[in-house]
Amino acid sequence: MRPTGRLHLGNYVGALENWVRLQDSYENYHLVADWHTLTTDYEHTRQIPENVFEMVTDWLAAGIDPEKSPIFVQSAVKQHAELYLIFNMLISTSRLERNPTLKDQVRDLEIEDNVSAGHLTYPVLQAADILLYKGEVVPVGEDQLPHIEITRELARRFNNVYSPASPVFPEPDGLLTKFPRLPGLDGKRMSKSLGNTILLSDSADEIKGKMRKAVTDPQKVRRNDPGRPDVCLIFSYHQKFNESEVSEIRSGCESGALGCVDCKVRCSDRVISHLAPIHEKRAQIEKDHTIVPAVLAEGAKRARVIAEQTMSEVHQAMGFGA
Repeated sequence: MRPTGRLHLGNYVGALENWVRLQDSYENYHLVADWHTLTTDYEHTRQIPENVFEMVTDWLAAGIDPEKSPIFVQSAVKQHAELYLIFNMLISTSRLERNPTLKDQVRDLEIEDNVSAGHLTYPVLQAADILLYKGEVVPVGEDQLPHIEITRELARRFNNVYSPASPVFPEPDGLLTKFPRLPGLDGKRMSKSLGNTILLSDSADEIKGKMRKAVTDPQKVRRNDPGRPDVCLIFSYHQKFNESEVSEIRSGCESGALGCVDCKVRCSDRVISHLAPIHEKRAQIEKDHTIVPAVLAEGAKRARVIAEQTMSEVHQAMGFGA
């Protein structure tokens, strides 16, 4: 993840909870993608250290165990940059311009006429991030699947050109969570830049206040009006955080017996309950500011061992240093 500070429910549902669940079945590496932030916000690099701290604190609070799963900052392992450079030689600009995720991001940020070369090629850097550790499965949100396909293409291209008899890189698969995309409170893509998020660290009162302002079915104006749960974003939150009452919520909404205000209150309570253990652990981590730096230092040390071995294989396959 790019270090943009405290995480929101979309980050949690789309990726983070999946990371936590997979720790017991995979050897995981968790990367703080600080170089990726330069693609859209290169002018504010002094904010990165604090954003890293806040994001990693959320990771740890949500259940990432650094003993099982190394956590490290991308720029602390320089081999990412070298592999990125090599991969850039193996893909065309026209292929990168067809990336639907990039198109969506450029549109949302309103930078159609000012896309940097780094922004265009950030899926290539992401491919380097994955393949440097020979990742086989990449837990992602739905919007990142096109990037995984680019990663697979680059792995195939490198193997075919430089090491057809003994492939260096695997072709990774994307692994979606059950609820890969949670809409923001305005019904659009959840994003802090759009101001439509619930943060993992939000207090109970903040969650209730934000939920009260969330959009619902525009045709359900009064309490007794029949609603359409499948077009209401609050119902999608119930499906994630209140699964046991989904049938009851649907019935009450469709019949008009359940008003939007009461529905939002019930949803808020379930979200607050779900996040309570995360809040408790976050408070413990925040009391000791040495925890996060120590986790990152040890994670980078462990990551470099793998990165150096991979680049040695890359150099050998390409004939560098022979």
